[in-house]
Amino acid sequence: MIAPRGRFGTTGSTWMADTRAEDGVTTDDFLGGRLRIHQPKRGYRAGIDPVLLAASVPAQAGDTVLELGCGVGTALLCLARRVPGLSLTGIEIQPDYADLARRNAAENGFEARIITGDLAQMPAELTQRQFSHVFANPPYFDRASSTPARDHGRETALGETLSLAEWIAVAARRTAPKGHVCLIHRAAKLPEILTAASQHLGSLEVLPLIPRAGRAAHLVLVRGRKGGKAAFKLHAGWVLHEGASHEVDGENYTRATACILREGADLPFQQVC
Repeated sequence: MIAPRGRFGTTGSTWMADTRAEDGVTTDDFLGGRLRIHQPKRGYRAGIDPVLLAASVPAQAGDTVLELGCGVGTALLCLARRVPGLSLTGIEIQPDYADLARRNAAENGFEARIITGDLAQMPAELTQRQFSHVFANPPYFDRASSTPARDHGRETALGETLSLAEWIAVAARRTAPKGHVCLIHRAAKLPEILTAASQHLGSLEVLPLIPRAGRAAHLVLVRGRKGGKAAFKLHAGWVLHEGASHEVDGENYTRATACILREGADLPFQQVC
């Protein structure tokens, strides 16, 4: 079994398994088998980041949602599995990834509009629309100060060519009044994200994602509202793993995190004890 890799390495978990290889494409289980996702065997492979992002989007039945840079559709379809009755749209610049997203939507029983296009030159069919929720997992690494990946698909997913500020501006333009923009990104980029987001959104909230209790957050979830007026909130961090260190083989996610990854539970910014 090939362990799928996320942006911070092998997930090391049994909630997602590589089940079949076909012409350079594998079929992997997400949400405890509630989704089966085709993705390239080589190149960018979805880990837990898009699952956590999808779990944080506060969508309700009847809402319209747009994922920017949807890849093979993992986050979009995780959200659709959690919240029935959504109108699903994604945009992806890489045609082969967009084709897989269409295939994944159809084979998992969802209707989704997947558009092949560039955020920097947004297709007219999107510029004429606004959505209840816009969400994204933008590239994590600024290629002005990092080394490109050898695989083109992985490089496009990981290497930042459009700035974070532009990603956020595009997301805000496509969001309807009172709608939400949701992002997952590296914690080191939080100052840049907040600076850009504050120009377009209000009611900003941040949820740090902490590998283990007592450690620094590697990732953050950021959410803002179009026209929101609430004060900024920095929430208590969400701890992903049990214990101070990984001492045994296999996963050791916290129970709440495992419910997200295996069962499609939501990820509330305000945790209830």
